[in-house]
Amino acid sequence: MRITDIKIAGVSFGALDRPFWNSIVRTTGSGGGRIEIHTDAGVVGMAPCGASAVRKAHILGSIKSKLVGEDPLRIGHLWDRMYMGGTRKPVAKGEYITSMSAVDNALWDLMGKALGQPVWKLAGGVQDRVAAYAAGGYYEEGKGIPELCAELAGYAAAGFRAVKMKVGWRGVTLRHDAERVRAVRDAVGLDVDLMVDANNAWDAQTALRFGRMIEEFDPYWFEEPVRADDFRGGALLVEKLDVPIASGENEFTRWGARDLIDARAADIIQLDPNMCGGISEWLKVAALASAYHLKISPHGAPHVGSCCVAAVDNGLVTENYPTAFNNPLMKPVDFRADGYIYMSDAPGLGIEWDEDVFRRHAAR
Repeated sequence: MRITDIKIAGVSFGALDRPFWNSIVRTTGSGGGRIEIHTDAGVVGMAPCGASAVRKAHILGSIKSKLVGEDPLRIGHLWDRMYMGGTRKPVAKGEYITSMSAVDNALWDLMGKALGQPVWKLAGGVQDRVAAYAAGGYYEEGKGIPELCAELAGYAAAGFRAVKMKVGWRGVTLRHDAERVRAVRDAVGLDVDLMVDANNAWDAQTALRFGRMIEEFDPYWFEEPVRADDFRGGALLVEKLDVPIASGENEFTRWGARDLIDARAADIIQLDPNMCGGISEWLKVAALASAYHLKISPHGAPHVGSCCVAAVDNGLVTENYPTAFNNPLMKPVDFRADGYIYMSDAPGLGIEWDEDVFRRHAAR
């Protein structure tokens, strides 16, 4: 079996009726797509990709030139060809690695389909269900504390045993953000885990101050409180706070993860299989984290992330977007009222694509 073509199918959903934002990014529209890897045997591997990959289709063209004619089941070999750029010059971070991640994930989907096995089993098969948390709690116009509490309490009522909210927007004070955390804790109760995500909002001293303000509300973790590259700041927070620090979604490859872990800048590792180099690289990072007795919880939508968590012994929990970033291109994962995603035995990634959405919203 040989690769004959690699394509990208993009969609655009236009402007949102209600824009939302975190501490650094305002989201006003949505889009995305999928990578398709075609073979001479008729087996097609597919994986989701972000809007940036659609916009930068020339990157895919560069990757395609390295893979067409190759055996798609030699995933490690193909990863090396993509990463080294065919010139022995590695491309370590950014849009290239993100596009490469989608291709790697599609190769895993293709292998699963060719072998008639789900990816989560091929990659390790440790867990047949994975815990999921509801990611939400964004800032929006007209959304006060009562609306925030109603949103996250609604996720808990739907079965999520953990919920995540945003903090760190410069439009509010630290004290107001701490009050938001207190109110959500009261709304969801002590039996629901509460994650707090700052998205790189602060310097280390400000993050330390805020962390101490919210410790009494028992956060499950404090996510990306400082800049992604500020390992020293992250290490300070790991040392000084009684709240676990989660970080890594903005790291690329095992080498970026190694530096994060060596710096002791995080208690929970969050590399994103859609960005870090794909499932292949994520599994290496999970093994590295395991050697340090660290848990790993992937950033990003659950369709790929749940396969990763299910595959490894230190997989903690997977992210799920009930509203924000909910991707209509893919049918929802099998989340149930007990708070778990139940893994499918469908071959490959097990993603059910909505082809009608692709037809109606194809990017022009």
